[in-house]
Amino acid sequence: QVQLVEPGGGLVQAGGPLRLPCVASGRTFSSRAMGWFRQAPGKEREFVGAISGGTYYADSVEGRFTISRDNAKNTMYLQMNSLKPEDTAVYYCAARGYAGLSYSVEAYDYWGQGTQVTVSS
Repeated sequence: QVQLVEPGGGLVQAGGPLRLPCVASGRTFSSRAMGWFRQAPGKEREFVGAISGGTYYADSVEGRFTISRDNAKNTMYLQMNSLKPEDTAVYYCAARGYAGLSYSVEAYDYWGQGTQVTVSS
């Protein structure tokens, strides 16, 4: 079993940066693919990016967002730069049962509770 917690989030001005951590409990963190998703009001949950051996990003965040992980701390990070008002959403971290990268919501077995990110214009 894996539990995920996202303690970050908040309000930031457009153009600014924000870093979201995702802290995982349980063993085998380093062997799992991890992902970030987001959901804006009235919209479906969408893929942001994922990390396993490498990283993979949605086109909408490519070049602005960076995912990294510290396996010694069981923590994954989402560094968000050049934020835009359209990045406003609840952000979720997620973990798969194994190492393969995926952009599909259905591929992830464990989810955090989500954290609100609001970008003001």
